[in-house]
This record gives sequence, C-alpha cells and structure tokens, in this order.
Amino acid sequence: MTATGTAHEPLTHYANLLKVAAQLRARMLTPVELTETLLARIDEVDPLLRSYATVTADVALAQARNAEDELKAGRYRGPLHGVPIAVKDLCFTAGIVTAAGTTIHSGHVPTYDSTVVRRLSEAGAVLLGKLQLTEAAFAEHHPSVTPPRNPWNPDYWSGASSSGSGVAVAAGLAFGSLGTDTGGSIRYPSAANGVTGIKPTWGRVSRHGIFALAASLDHVGPMARSAADAGAILGAIAGADPHDPTTVPVPVPDYLAGLGDQLAPIRVGVDRAYNETRVDPATIGMLDEVIAVLRHLGATIVEITLPDTSAVNAMWPRYAGVEAAIAHQATFPSRASEYGSADTPGSIAGLIAHGHTVSAIELMEAHHQRLAFTGRLARTLCEVDALLTPVQPTTSLTLEQKEAVYGDPDALTDYLRFVTPFDMAGTPTITLPGGRGEDDMPLGFQFVGRPFEERLLIRLGHAYQRETGWHLRHPDL
Repeated sequence: MTATGTAHEPLTHYANLLKVAAQLRARMLTPVELTETLLARIDEVDPLLRSYATVTADVALAQARNAEDELKAGRYRGPLHGVPIAVKDLCFTAGIVTAAGTTIHSGHVPTYDSTVVRRLSEAGAVLLGKLQLTEAAFAEHHPSVTPPRNPWNPDYWSGASSSGSGVAVAAGLAFGSLGTDTGGSIRYPSAANGVTGIKPTWGRVSRHGIFALAASLDHVGPMARSAADAGAILGAIAGADPHDPTTVPVPVPDYLAGLGDQLAPIRVGVDRAYNETRVDPATIGMLDEVIAVLRHLGATIVEITLPDTSAVNAMWPRYAGVEAAIAHQATFPSRASEYGSADTPGSIAGLIAHGHTVSAIELMEAHHQRLAFTGRLARTLCEVDALLTPVQPTTSLTLEQKEAVYGDPDALTDYLRFVTPFDMAGTPTITLPGGRGEDDMPLGFQFVGRPFEERLLIRLGHAYQRETGWHLRHPDL
C-alpha cells in the first residue's frame, strides 16, 4: 500500500472543499451524490486505513437530502453547505457513540451535540462519522484499537492523537475534519499525512462537549487539504459560546476574505538556531525553500531570537498530567484496569499516574514558567507578524522509530519542542505540507501567530499554497 502520490487534477474525493462547495452551490453536484461517493469510498478504502471509529451513513444521507432541498430552494448557508466532513471521536454527537478512543466510554452516547458539531450542522455540513484517535487523546492508542494507518505508507506513523482526522482527509475519505491539539495533535498528523491543520488560539473555539485531555491546553481546530478549506471550517466553528466560559468574545472575521492580497509588508520571524539545532537536513532544506517562496511573494524575513522554550517544554508533562488526572478522576484509578497499561510509553494511564505524583509546588513552578514564556513570546510577536518553525525535528517517523521516541523520555521531550510551547502559550498555528523527505513521505512546517490572528496565518498559508503544489499531492489509493 505504499503510495508515491500525484498532483494531477484530483478525483472528486480528493478535490478541495471549496471546489466542491462551489460545484454544490452551482448545482453541478448534489449533496446526496457527493455523500454517496464518499460513503462508497470509505467502504472500499477504510477497512485498510481504519481512520473511522464510527461511520454515520444514515445521518449523513439524511443531512445530505436536507441540504439538497435547501440548495434547490435557494437557502444557501455558506461554504460547508452539503459538504461531507467528519469529526474526531471526542466531539459529543447526540445519539451517536462518542468513545474518545477508550473502552471505558465505548457505550457513551451523548444526549447533546458539542458546540462545534452543532455549529457544523448549522452551517449545513454533512457528518460522515467519527474519526479514530489515541486513547483519551494522549499519545498511544488503546490496545483494543487498531491505529489508523498512514495512507502514504503503512510502515510510518500517522500522528497522534488526531490520527484518524489526518488519515481521512489525506486519503479522500472526508473533505475536512476536526481534530484537537494539546501537545501537537493537530500538527503531527497534519505533517505526517500531508494535510493542512489549524490550531486556533485557546479560547477561539468552544470546548463544550469535548472530552478533555488537559483543559487549559486543549485546542479544537480544523484539518483539511488547504489553508482556505481549513479557514472555511474554522469560520463555522469559531466564536464565543455561553456553554464554555473560557471562549473569548472576539468577533469572528471572514477567514476567506482577502486571501488574494499581497503579503507585503508581512514580517515572518525566523530563529535559525531554534529551527536548525538537532534538526535533520531534509527539514532544514524544506524551511529554506519556504523562506525563498515567502520572499518571492513579498514577505519580509526577519532574523529573530525566540525566547528559550526548553523550560516550558519540560514543564508540559506536569501540566498535562495534572489536568488529565482531573479529567479522569471519575474512572482512574478506580477502573485503571480498563485503560492501556501505565507501563506502556505514551499511555494515558501513565500520564494520569504521573499527574498524581506532581506536587502543588511543582505545578506552580510549571505555571510560572508558562506565564513567563507566554509573556516573552508575546513580546517577540510584537516584532514580527508570524513565526516560521518546524513541526518536528525529523522527517516522518517509521512506526519503529516512533516506538523508540516514545520509550525514551528525553527523546520524547526533545521531539515535542516545536509544538508544546505553543500549546502552553495558547497561540494559533497553521501547519502546511512543504515537501518530501528522502523516504518520499510528507514534510510539514508551521506558522505561529499572535492570539486571534488566525486570518493572517490563513493568508500566509494560502499564498504559499498558491505558489507551490505540495497540498495538491495525494496518496495513490
């Protein structure tokens, strides 16, 4: 099942979301036809890839028929109207099992929709199903779950924890998806599967009806095949929510407006020491090519020095562990035997157990490091409009390499250094495909922005993707 990938005119299931949205609005396609095409493809391909935890065919077809009737009547809801998408299986869905990658919640059927699912429904989107994830959204899948397989090559990691979300979009099994990011879990599967993912500002998107991993670190965001597609999804789910008091009442802009504007005078900050220390040559080469494209597009590259990330990165497990212990206090340790083994590297049980050992003093030390880093980063982002960094220090990991990283705490901390600091700071990021490694697997990079400036990141991403074709490549499946 190794895939070399192509960039020719895509088949319908590989088309960009906004392209099929325009075809639906022009009635060149119907929502029912499109949904039936995707459901048939899921039936054909997903038994190999295992990206879906639950396929909601009946719900999808009912929603597609409703969208078709509305479009015929001229009641257009926006770019998601009639478009088949899927959501990570920690987003509550009324009447549909939401297991969060666990066995403990395998029978959990919510009585209400999470805010993001409700908003997708209000935007006219068609729900194809619930996407597989690691156990309780941490690093490793529960032993009873077959992990989603990378559609480019099954011997490679598909990312964590939004693994199913990345695989489904990359393999043409949904036109977009929702993932969550607590320590890289939108960015890793986006990079590993060659798709685009947005981790919004913390407080930009409601977490109401989302199984928590670590509440103050959890971000809900879109994954799609392009920056513009991801922006369309973000526009539907973003905004204040009375059910989530941590959402911020900042107006939601039109993320698709001004996408064709020139990048000048946008300033992109680059810390070469940060980006290149203990980073492989292929990733460094990709970043150099990204810089060349940005300069060609009119952006100004500013050499900067980022605040040191090592302390806040090292503190992330304390924060995540304590908050995971809070999220699971009803079932851990009372039902610990139903979790994956705490001795398995990357297990949620191990993270929770670690959280129970963290003292109040240690937690406050982590909190102070978090506040200090967030403040220093904010000052750096006063000098530039966005930062360019890797997502990971190496090209795609094989499954064997992934196990080695998980099994070495120092190696894992080092691997997390480009993602966890921006979860701790709550700043927005956009991850984009930017090349291929020597193994012909996707390479990804990220732009990091100021709080609530996702629109600028989407503009940057869209401009880069207009000039390059990495986001158009897809597995030959």
